[in-house]
Amino acid sequence: MQPDILLTLSAGSVRPLLAARDPRCSTIFEMPQFVATDLELRGLNLPAEMLKGFAIPDVEKLRDEADRAHCPVLLLTEETPIDFVTRPGPTWVAALDRLRRLGTAASRLGCPAIAVKIQAPDTDEAFEATALGVKIALKELDKFELNLLISPTVGLTFDPTRLTDLIKKIGGFRIGSYPSFAHAHATGDIEKTLRKLAPYAPSIAASVRGFDKDGAHDGFSLETCVSSIRSVGYGNTLALEFIGREQLEKKKSAKKAVEVDIVAELETARRQLSTLTAEPEAAVVFDDEED
Repeated sequence: MQPDILLTLSAGSVRPLLAARDPRCSTIFEMPQFVATDLELRGLNLPAEMLKGFAIPDVEKLRDEADRAHCPVLLLTEETPIDFVTRPGPTWVAALDRLRRLGTAASRLGCPAIAVKIQAPDTDEAFEATALGVKIALKELDKFELNLLISPTVGLTFDPTRLTDLIKKIGGFRIGSYPSFAHAHATGDIEKTLRKLAPYAPSIAASVRGFDKDGAHDGFSLETCVSSIRSVGYGNTLALEFIGREQLEKKKSAKKAVEVDIVAELETARRQLSTLTAEPEAAVVFDDEED
């Protein structure tokens, strides 16, 4: 029997609803209830940028709303890559300060992990320096009792083998990966990439680009993604992450914009992923009755 996979939401997906003051989800404090009730998802991965301007009471209010909706914040993500190589100096001081701020916010949210991207070239020197820098950073994060996840990005961590080697080099039980379907697709080998990174991942971003009228996903197969992580026994969380809006806007004509119903796209993704991650019911076999 395969372990259960929890379906959650990458909260950045609903930024356009917040920006438009959509009545279904007009503020970030309404988001947990909207995600739990309307999207039928059971947790949030939250971009740190969405907390810009928040004071501690605001962060705690969001945590309380998430708890009330039974939709906790499970991961705080940082989109701006962090330089773990350039030490010592102002860049390193800024990096540690940023990590402490992320740690404080995650702690107040009751969130067990933060995910960051690494700014570094793919060289042996940068590999060694990054591993040491992350080890130092983990000591700074120890007081928050947080896991640190590495999101693959251009440079040192783009290749999945290189990223897993880095995680092994850093060592310890508080380091892991935060892969995405989109990154796996970009590598040119979705199956290999996801099989490589999933064993180190408490959460995976289930990137969604959009669906055609027949329900087929644009660009790559969600079934292939799920079967790849299932093949290595993955049973943690998948965070639905709508990324199609940018691609679609690039295709719009100057005269007519392409309108995207983000909620409909997320609902389609949730239905498909629920089906793909569900365990088939075991057949019940009855012995033939004796005459």
